Amino acid sequence: MRSGPALSRRDWLRFSACGLLGMSQSGWLPALADEAARGKPAHRACILLWMTGGPSQTDTFDLKPGHANGGPFQPIDTAVPGIQISEHLPGLAQQMQHCAVIRSMSTKEGDHSRATYLLRTGYLPQGPVQYPTVGAAWSRELGSSDAELPNFVSVAPFRFLSPGAFGPGFLGPRYAPLVVGEGQPGGTADYEQSLQVKNLTPPGSVTGAQAEARLDLLTGLEESFLQRHPGVTGASHRAAYLSAVRMMRSTARKAFDLDEESDALRERYGKNQFGQGCLLARRLVERGVPFVEVSLNGVPGGAGGLGWDTHAQNFDGVKSLCEVLDPAWSTLLTDLKDRGLLGSTLVIWMGEFGRTPLINPQQGRDHFPAAWSTVLCGGGIRGGQVVGQTSNDGMTVAARPVAVPDLLATACLALGLDPEKQNLSNVGRPVRLVDPQANPLQEVLASR
Repeated sequence: MRSGPALSRRDWLRFSACGLLGMSQSGWLPALADEAARGKPAHRACILLWMTGGPSQTDTFDLKPGHANGGPFQPIDTAVPGIQISEHLPGLAQQMQHCAVIRSMSTKEGDHSRATYLLRTGYLPQGPVQYPTVGAAWSRELGSSDAELPNFVSVAPFRFLSPGAFGPGFLGPRYAPLVVGEGQPGGTADYEQSLQVKNLTPPGSVTGAQAEARLDLLTGLEESFLQRHPGVTGASHRAAYLSAVRMMRSTARKAFDLDEESDALRERYGKNQFGQGCLLARRLVERGVPFVEVSLNGVPGGAGGLGWDTHAQNFDGVKSLCEVLDPAWSTLLTDLKDRGLLGSTLVIWMGEFGRTPLINPQQGRDHFPAAWSTVLCGGGIRGGQVVGQTSNDGMTVAARPVAVPDLLATACLALGLDPEKQNLSNVGRPVRLVDPQANPLQEVLASR
Protein backbone atom coordinates (compact mmCIF):
# COMPACT_ATOMS: atom_id res chain seq x y z
CA MET A 1 0.00 0.00 0.00
CA ARG A 2 1.14 3.52 -0.67
CA SER A 3 1.16 5.82 2.30
CA GLY A 4 -1.07 8.84 2.38
CA PRO A 5 -4.26 9.60 0.48
CA ALA A 6 -4.04 9.49 -3.30
CA LEU A 7 -5.02 12.58 -5.26
CA SER A 8 -7.73 12.19 -7.81
CA ARG A 9 -7.27 13.20 -11.43
CA ARG A 10 -9.53 16.18 -10.75
CA ASP A 11 -7.30 17.25 -7.82
CA TRP A 12 -4.14 17.00 -9.93
CA LEU A 13 -5.64 19.09 -12.71
CA ARG A 14 -7.07 21.63 -10.27
CA PHE A 15 -3.68 22.06 -8.58
CA SER A 16 -2.03 22.34 -11.97
CA ALA A 17 -4.37 25.11 -13.06
CA CYS A 18 -3.65 26.99 -9.84
CA GLY A 19 0.08 26.51 -10.25
CA LEU A 20 0.31 24.94 -6.79
CA LEU A 21 2.33 21.97 -7.95
CA GLY A 22 4.51 23.89 -10.35
CA MET A 23 3.57 21.64 -13.23
CA SER A 24 1.53 23.77 -15.61
CA GLN A 25 4.40 24.02 -18.09
CA SER A 26 5.77 20.49 -17.79
CA GLY A 27 2.68 18.41 -18.46
CA TRP A 28 4.30 15.60 -16.46
CA LEU A 29 1.93 15.36 -13.51
CA PRO A 30 -1.27 15.70 -15.51
CA ALA A 31 -0.03 12.70 -17.48
CA LEU A 32 0.43 10.84 -14.20
CA ALA A 33 -3.09 11.75 -13.23
CA ASP A 34 -4.36 10.33 -16.51
CA GLU A 35 -2.45 7.12 -15.83
CA ALA A 36 -4.01 6.84 -12.40
CA ALA A 37 -7.46 7.46 -13.82
CA ARG A 38 -6.91 4.60 -16.27
CA GLY A 39 -5.85 2.36 -13.37
CA LYS A 40 -2.37 1.80 -14.79
CA PRO A 41 0.07 3.43 -12.38
CA ALA A 42 3.66 3.18 -13.58
CA HIS A 43 6.44 1.97 -11.32
CA ARG A 44 8.83 4.86 -10.77
CA ALA A 45 12.23 4.74 -9.20
CA CYS A 46 15.19 6.94 -8.37
CA ILE A 47 18.90 6.15 -8.41
CA LEU A 48 21.05 8.69 -6.58
CA LEU A 49 24.72 8.74 -7.51
CA TRP A 50 26.23 10.43 -4.46
CA MET A 51 29.68 12.00 -4.90
CA THR A 52 31.20 12.07 -1.42
CA GLY A 53 33.35 15.13 -0.74
CA GLY A 54 31.96 17.52 -3.36
CA PRO A 55 33.03 17.17 -7.03
CA SER A 56 34.76 19.89 -9.00
CA GLN A 57 32.31 21.41 -11.47
CA THR A 58 35.16 23.17 -13.30
CA ASP A 59 36.68 19.79 -14.20
CA THR A 60 33.47 17.89 -15.01
CA PHE A 61 30.43 19.80 -16.30
CA ASP A 62 31.35 23.50 -16.34
CA LEU A 63 34.82 23.81 -17.83
CA LYS A 64 36.48 27.17 -18.34
CA PRO A 65 38.95 26.60 -21.21
CA GLY A 66 41.41 29.41 -21.74
CA HIS A 67 40.93 30.90 -18.26
CA ALA A 68 43.52 30.62 -15.51
CA ASN A 69 40.90 28.87 -13.35
CA GLY A 70 40.25 26.26 -16.01
CA GLY A 71 43.14 23.94 -15.31
CA PRO A 72 44.53 21.40 -17.78
CA PHE A 73 41.35 19.51 -18.68
CA GLN A 74 39.79 20.14 -22.08
CA PRO A 75 36.09 20.14 -23.03
CA ILE A 76 34.73 17.66 -25.56
CA ASP A 77 31.59 17.73 -27.67
CA THR A 78 28.66 15.59 -26.62
CA ALA A 79 25.79 13.90 -28.45
CA VAL A 80 23.90 17.21 -28.10
CA PRO A 81 25.29 20.01 -30.28
CA GLY A 82 26.47 22.97 -28.23
CA ILE A 83 26.93 21.08 -24.96
CA GLN A 84 30.46 20.26 -23.89
CA ILE A 85 31.73 18.43 -20.81
CA SER A 86 35.08 17.13 -19.56
CA GLU A 87 37.34 15.02 -21.76
CA HIS A 88 37.41 12.51 -18.89
CA LEU A 89 33.69 11.75 -19.27
CA PRO A 90 33.60 10.44 -22.86
CA GLY A 91 30.99 7.74 -22.23
CA LEU A 92 28.59 10.15 -20.58
CA ALA A 93 29.13 12.64 -23.40
CA GLN A 94 27.41 10.17 -25.70
CA GLN A 95 24.41 9.99 -23.33
CA MET A 96 23.86 13.74 -23.04
CA GLN A 97 20.47 13.52 -24.76
CA HIS A 98 19.21 11.92 -21.53
CA CYS A 99 20.82 14.48 -19.18
CA ALA A 100 19.97 17.94 -17.91
CA VAL A 101 23.07 19.64 -16.52
CA ILE A 102 22.37 22.28 -13.89
CA ARG A 103 25.37 24.62 -13.74
CA SER A 104 23.99 27.22 -11.35
CA MET A 105 23.53 25.47 -8.01
CA SER A 106 24.19 27.86 -5.14
CA THR A 107 24.11 27.47 -1.35
CA LYS A 108 25.85 29.05 1.63
CA GLU A 109 27.03 25.79 3.17
CA GLY A 110 30.73 25.03 2.74
CA ASP A 111 31.02 22.59 5.65
CA HIS A 112 30.87 18.89 4.74
CA SER A 113 28.48 17.96 7.53
CA ARG A 114 25.94 20.76 7.08
CA ALA A 115 26.11 20.72 3.29
CA THR A 116 25.65 16.94 3.13
CA TYR A 117 22.65 17.22 5.44
CA LEU A 118 21.14 19.99 3.32
CA LEU A 119 21.52 18.22 -0.02
CA ARG A 120 20.33 14.86 1.28
CA THR A 121 17.34 16.06 3.31
CA GLY A 122 16.44 19.41 1.76
CA TYR A 123 16.76 21.11 5.13
CA LEU A 124 19.51 22.46 7.33
CA PRO A 125 20.02 20.75 10.71
CA GLN A 126 18.07 22.76 13.22
CA GLY A 127 17.14 22.04 16.81
CA PRO A 128 15.39 18.80 17.67
CA VAL A 129 13.83 18.09 14.26
CA GLN A 130 15.31 14.93 12.75
CA TYR A 131 14.76 15.32 9.01
CA PRO A 132 14.71 12.14 6.90
CA THR A 133 17.09 11.64 4.01
CA VAL A 134 15.33 11.90 0.64
CA GLY A 135 15.73 8.16 0.08
CA ALA A 136 13.59 7.46 3.14
CA ALA A 137 11.00 10.14 2.38
CA TRP A 138 10.61 9.39 -1.32
CA SER A 139 10.67 5.60 -1.03
CA ARG A 140 7.93 5.88 1.58
CA GLU A 141 5.75 7.47 -1.08
CA LEU A 142 6.83 5.28 -3.99
CA GLY A 143 7.21 1.93 -2.29
CA SER A 144 5.04 -0.85 -0.95
CA SER A 145 4.87 -2.03 2.67
CA ASP A 146 4.67 -5.68 1.62
CA ALA A 147 7.44 -5.67 -0.99
CA GLU A 148 9.83 -8.61 -0.93
CA LEU A 149 12.84 -6.31 -1.25
CA PRO A 150 13.52 -3.17 0.81
CA ASN A 151 12.12 0.05 -0.60
CA PHE A 152 15.39 1.90 0.05
CA VAL A 153 18.87 0.46 -0.48
CA SER A 154 22.07 2.42 0.19
CA VAL A 155 25.26 1.12 -1.41
CA ALA A 156 28.56 2.01 0.31
CA PRO A 157 27.47 5.18 2.14
CA PHE A 158 30.22 7.11 3.95
CA ARG A 159 28.25 8.36 6.96
CA PHE A 160 30.97 9.49 9.34
CA LEU A 161 30.85 13.23 8.62
CA SER A 162 27.05 13.59 8.71
CA PRO A 163 25.32 10.42 9.98
CA GLY A 164 21.93 12.12 10.31
CA ALA A 165 21.92 12.83 6.57
CA PHE A 166 21.72 9.12 5.75
CA GLY A 167 18.94 7.98 8.07
CA PRO A 168 15.13 7.94 8.17
CA GLY A 169 14.90 10.75 10.71
CA PHE A 170 11.46 11.28 12.18
CA LEU A 171 9.95 8.70 9.80
CA GLY A 172 11.43 6.02 12.02
CA PRO A 173 13.40 2.78 11.56
CA ARG A 174 10.76 1.28 9.28
CA TYR A 175 11.98 3.59 6.51
CA ALA A 176 15.71 3.18 7.12
CA PRO A 177 17.80 1.91 4.21
CA LEU A 178 19.23 -1.53 3.80
CA VAL A 179 22.92 -0.68 3.79
CA VAL A 180 25.07 -2.77 1.46
CA GLY A 181 28.74 -2.18 2.15
CA GLU A 182 30.14 0.66 4.25
CA GLY A 183 31.86 3.46 2.39
CA GLN A 184 35.53 4.13 3.10
CA PRO A 185 37.64 7.19 2.28
CA GLY A 186 39.55 6.22 -0.81
CA GLY A 187 37.10 3.43 -1.63
CA THR A 188 37.78 -0.28 -1.19
CA ALA A 189 39.59 -2.81 -3.35
CA ASP A 190 37.51 -5.74 -2.04
CA TYR A 191 34.37 -4.74 -3.92
CA GLU A 192 32.96 -8.27 -4.28
CA GLN A 193 32.85 -8.84 -0.54
CA SER A 194 31.64 -5.31 0.23
CA LEU A 195 28.52 -5.74 -1.90
CA GLN A 196 27.35 -8.89 -0.16
CA VAL A 197 24.24 -8.63 2.06
CA LYS A 198 25.09 -10.25 5.37
CA ASN A 199 22.97 -12.96 6.98
CA LEU A 200 20.66 -13.52 4.01
CA THR A 201 21.09 -17.27 4.36
CA PRO A 202 21.42 -19.40 7.54
CA PRO A 203 24.77 -20.97 8.48
CA GLY A 204 25.57 -24.25 6.72
CA SER A 205 25.05 -26.20 9.94
CA VAL A 206 21.41 -25.06 10.19
CA THR A 207 18.87 -26.87 8.02
CA GLY A 208 16.03 -25.07 6.26
CA ALA A 209 13.47 -26.61 8.64
CA GLN A 210 15.47 -25.51 11.68
CA ALA A 211 15.80 -21.97 10.34
CA GLU A 212 12.05 -21.74 9.70
CA ALA A 213 11.29 -23.02 13.20
CA ARG A 214 13.59 -20.44 14.74
CA LEU A 215 12.07 -17.64 12.72
CA ASP A 216 8.56 -18.71 13.69
CA LEU A 217 9.58 -18.82 17.35
CA LEU A 218 11.05 -15.33 17.19
CA THR A 219 7.94 -14.03 15.42
CA GLY A 220 5.77 -15.39 18.23
CA LEU A 221 7.97 -13.82 20.90
CA GLU A 222 7.86 -10.43 19.16
CA GLU A 223 4.07 -10.54 18.86
CA SER A 224 3.74 -11.47 22.53
CA PHE A 225 6.07 -8.64 23.56
CA LEU A 226 4.15 -6.06 21.51
CA GLN A 227 0.84 -7.14 23.02
CA ARG A 228 2.26 -6.42 26.48
CA HIS A 229 4.36 -3.38 25.49
CA PRO A 230 2.77 -1.59 22.53
CA GLY A 231 4.68 1.34 21.07
CA VAL A 232 6.29 2.84 17.99
CA THR A 233 9.78 1.52 18.73
CA GLY A 234 8.66 -2.06 19.15
CA ALA A 235 6.37 -1.89 16.15
CA SER A 236 9.16 -0.44 13.99
CA HIS A 237 11.52 -3.19 15.07
CA ARG A 238 8.96 -5.86 14.27
CA ALA A 239 8.22 -4.31 10.88
CA ALA A 240 11.92 -4.24 10.03
CA TYR A 241 12.32 -7.83 11.20
CA LEU A 242 9.36 -9.06 9.15
CA SER A 243 10.72 -7.24 6.10
CA ALA A 244 14.09 -8.97 6.54
CA VAL A 245 12.43 -12.37 6.93
CA ARG A 246 10.29 -11.77 3.85
CA MET A 247 13.44 -11.02 1.84
CA MET A 248 15.25 -14.09 3.22
CA ARG A 249 12.36 -16.34 2.18
CA SER A 250 11.97 -14.76 -1.25
CA THR A 251 13.67 -15.55 -4.54
CA ALA A 252 13.88 -11.75 -4.96
CA ARG A 253 17.05 -11.82 -2.86
CA LYS A 254 18.80 -13.06 -5.99
CA ALA A 255 18.84 -9.42 -7.02
CA PHE A 256 22.04 -9.16 -4.98
CA ASP A 257 23.73 -11.96 -6.92
CA LEU A 258 25.76 -10.09 -9.53
CA ASP A 259 27.17 -13.35 -10.86
CA GLU A 260 23.90 -13.72 -12.78
CA GLU A 261 25.12 -10.94 -15.08
CA SER A 262 27.48 -11.54 -18.00
CA ASP A 263 31.17 -10.86 -17.53
CA ALA A 264 31.06 -8.45 -20.45
CA LEU A 265 28.38 -6.29 -18.83
CA ARG A 266 30.16 -6.32 -15.48
CA GLU A 267 33.33 -5.18 -17.21
CA ARG A 268 31.50 -2.31 -18.89
CA TYR A 269 30.21 -1.06 -15.52
CA GLY A 270 33.73 -1.35 -14.08
CA LYS A 271 35.20 -3.94 -11.75
CA ASN A 272 35.12 -1.73 -8.67
CA GLN A 273 32.71 -0.98 -5.84
CA PHE A 274 31.01 1.95 -7.53
CA GLY A 275 30.66 0.29 -10.92
CA GLN A 276 29.26 -2.93 -9.48
CA GLY A 277 27.10 -0.86 -7.13
CA CYS A 278 25.53 0.82 -10.16
CA LEU A 279 24.87 -2.60 -11.69
CA LEU A 280 23.26 -3.66 -8.43
CA ALA A 281 21.12 -0.51 -8.52
CA ARG A 282 19.82 -1.47 -11.96
CA ARG A 283 19.02 -5.01 -10.77
CA LEU A 284 17.15 -3.65 -7.75
CA VAL A 285 15.14 -1.10 -9.73
CA GLU A 286 14.30 -3.81 -12.24
CA ARG A 287 12.77 -5.80 -9.38
CA GLY A 288 10.68 -2.92 -8.05
CA VAL A 289 12.92 -1.17 -5.50
CA PRO A 290 11.95 2.51 -5.74
CA PHE A 291 15.09 4.17 -4.34
CA VAL A 292 18.73 3.11 -4.56
CA GLU A 293 21.74 5.27 -3.85
CA VAL A 294 25.35 4.46 -4.75
CA SER A 295 28.22 6.46 -3.26
CA LEU A 296 31.56 7.12 -4.93
CA ASN A 297 33.89 7.64 -1.98
CA GLY A 298 37.23 7.47 -3.73
CA VAL A 299 39.55 5.26 -5.74
CA PRO A 300 41.82 2.71 -4.03
CA GLY A 301 45.38 3.94 -4.36
CA GLY A 302 44.23 7.16 -5.99
CA ALA A 303 45.29 10.70 -5.18
CA GLY A 304 43.55 12.59 -2.43
CA GLY A 305 41.66 11.38 0.60
CA LEU A 306 37.89 11.56 1.00
CA GLY A 307 36.37 11.00 -2.43
CA TRP A 308 36.05 14.25 -4.33
CA ASP A 309 37.50 16.38 -1.51
CA THR A 310 40.48 17.28 -3.66
CA HIS A 311 42.26 19.99 -1.66
CA ALA A 312 45.54 18.73 -3.10
CA GLN A 313 46.41 17.16 -6.47
CA ASN A 314 42.90 17.87 -7.71
CA PHE A 315 43.59 17.00 -11.34
CA ASP A 316 45.09 13.60 -10.63
CA GLY A 317 42.24 12.86 -8.23
CA VAL A 318 39.43 13.95 -10.55
CA LYS A 319 40.93 12.04 -13.47
CA SER A 320 41.07 8.84 -11.38
CA LEU A 321 37.54 9.34 -10.08
CA CYS A 322 36.18 9.99 -13.57
CA GLU A 323 37.77 6.78 -14.79
CA VAL A 324 35.48 4.99 -12.32
CA LEU A 325 32.47 7.29 -12.67
CA ASP A 326 32.21 7.52 -16.47
CA PRO A 327 31.89 3.84 -17.44
CA ALA A 328 29.57 3.10 -14.52
CA TRP A 329 27.22 6.04 -15.10
CA SER A 330 27.12 5.81 -18.90
CA THR A 331 26.60 2.03 -18.83
CA LEU A 332 23.85 2.45 -16.25
CA LEU A 333 21.94 4.80 -18.55
CA THR A 334 22.40 2.49 -21.54
CA ASP A 335 21.41 -0.57 -19.53
CA LEU A 336 18.28 1.11 -18.15
CA LYS A 337 17.30 2.25 -21.65
CA ASP A 338 17.86 -1.18 -23.19
CA ARG A 339 15.60 -2.72 -20.55
CA GLY A 340 12.84 -0.14 -20.95
CA LEU A 341 13.50 1.35 -17.51
CA LEU A 342 15.08 4.73 -18.26
CA GLY A 343 11.75 6.43 -18.90
CA SER A 344 10.55 5.57 -15.38
CA THR A 345 13.87 5.86 -13.50
CA LEU A 346 15.23 9.23 -12.42
CA VAL A 347 19.02 9.29 -12.04
CA ILE A 348 20.50 12.10 -9.94
CA TRP A 349 24.22 12.95 -9.81
CA MET A 350 25.29 15.28 -7.02
CA GLY A 351 27.58 15.92 -4.07
CA GLU A 352 27.35 18.35 -1.17
CA PHE A 353 28.93 21.33 -2.98
CA GLY A 354 31.47 22.16 -5.67
CA ARG A 355 35.16 23.13 -5.65
CA THR A 356 36.79 26.53 -5.97
CA PRO A 357 37.53 27.66 -9.51
CA LEU A 358 40.76 29.11 -8.10
CA ILE A 359 43.54 26.54 -7.94
CA ASN A 360 45.42 26.52 -4.63
CA PRO A 361 49.23 26.12 -4.22
CA GLN A 362 48.80 22.36 -3.69
CA GLN A 363 47.24 22.08 -7.16
CA GLY A 364 43.92 21.49 -5.43
CA ARG A 365 40.50 23.04 -5.27
CA ASP A 366 38.77 23.84 -1.99
CA HIS A 367 35.14 23.86 -0.82
CA PHE A 368 32.92 26.08 -2.96
CA PRO A 369 29.13 26.25 -2.47
CA ALA A 370 28.55 29.51 -4.36
CA ALA A 371 28.31 28.17 -7.93
CA TRP A 372 28.45 24.48 -8.86
CA SER A 373 26.80 21.69 -10.86
CA THR A 374 24.39 18.78 -10.53
CA VAL A 375 22.86 16.53 -13.20
CA LEU A 376 19.40 14.99 -13.63
CA CYS A 377 18.81 12.14 -16.11
CA GLY A 378 16.14 9.76 -17.29
CA GLY A 379 12.59 9.47 -16.04
CA GLY A 380 10.54 12.65 -15.99
CA ILE A 381 13.46 14.74 -17.28
CA ARG A 382 13.81 16.53 -20.61
CA GLY A 383 17.44 15.84 -21.38
CA GLY A 384 19.85 17.41 -23.82
CA GLN A 385 20.02 20.78 -22.12
CA VAL A 386 21.98 22.97 -19.73
CA VAL A 387 20.26 25.03 -17.06
CA GLY A 388 21.97 28.09 -15.62
CA GLN A 389 25.32 29.69 -16.25
CA THR A 390 28.34 30.76 -14.25
CA SER A 391 30.63 33.72 -14.89
CA ASN A 392 33.67 33.43 -17.14
CA ASP A 393 35.89 32.79 -14.13
CA GLY A 394 33.36 30.39 -12.57
CA MET A 395 33.19 32.36 -9.33
CA THR A 396 29.54 33.41 -9.44
CA VAL A 397 26.20 32.36 -10.87
CA ALA A 398 25.56 34.54 -13.91
CA ALA A 399 22.10 33.24 -14.83
CA ARG A 400 19.30 31.11 -13.34
CA PRO A 401 20.44 30.48 -9.75
CA VAL A 402 19.13 27.17 -8.39
CA ALA A 403 18.69 26.47 -4.69
CA VAL A 404 18.63 23.01 -3.13
CA PRO A 405 14.83 23.00 -2.62
CA ASP A 406 14.41 23.91 -6.30
CA LEU A 407 16.44 20.87 -7.32
CA LEU A 408 14.65 18.49 -4.96
CA ALA A 409 11.19 19.78 -5.88
CA THR A 410 12.04 19.18 -9.54
CA ALA A 411 13.09 15.62 -8.70
CA CYS A 412 9.87 15.04 -6.77
CA LEU A 413 7.75 16.17 -9.69
CA ALA A 414 9.75 14.01 -12.10
CA LEU A 415 8.92 11.06 -9.84
CA GLY A 416 5.25 11.97 -9.68
CA LEU A 417 5.42 13.10 -6.05
CA ASP A 418 3.79 16.15 -4.52
CA PRO A 419 6.66 18.21 -3.03
CA GLU A 420 4.24 19.74 -0.55
CA LYS A 421 3.12 16.41 0.90
CA GLN A 422 3.41 16.67 4.69
CA ASN A 423 4.71 14.23 7.30
CA LEU A 424 4.48 14.74 11.04
CA SER A 425 7.91 15.31 12.56
CA ASN A 426 9.28 14.01 15.86
CA VAL A 427 8.32 17.32 17.52
CA GLY A 428 4.75 17.21 16.25
CA ARG A 429 5.26 19.78 13.50
CA PRO A 430 4.23 18.93 9.92
CA VAL A 431 7.16 19.00 7.50
CA ARG A 432 6.82 18.96 3.73
CA LEU A 433 8.86 16.74 1.45
CA VAL A 434 10.45 19.94 0.12
CA ASP A 435 10.53 23.48 1.46
CA PRO A 436 7.36 25.21 0.19
CA GLN A 437 9.41 28.15 -1.10
CA ALA A 438 10.94 25.91 -3.77
CA ASN A 439 10.67 26.85 -7.44
CA PRO A 440 10.83 23.68 -9.57
CA LEU A 441 12.77 23.86 -12.82
CA GLN A 442 9.87 23.69 -15.23
CA GLU A 443 12.13 23.59 -18.29
CA VAL A 444 13.72 20.38 -17.03
CA LEU A 445 10.48 18.44 -16.53
CA ALA A 446 9.40 16.27 -19.43
CA SER A 447 5.91 16.02 -20.84
CA ARG A 448 4.68 12.53 -21.61
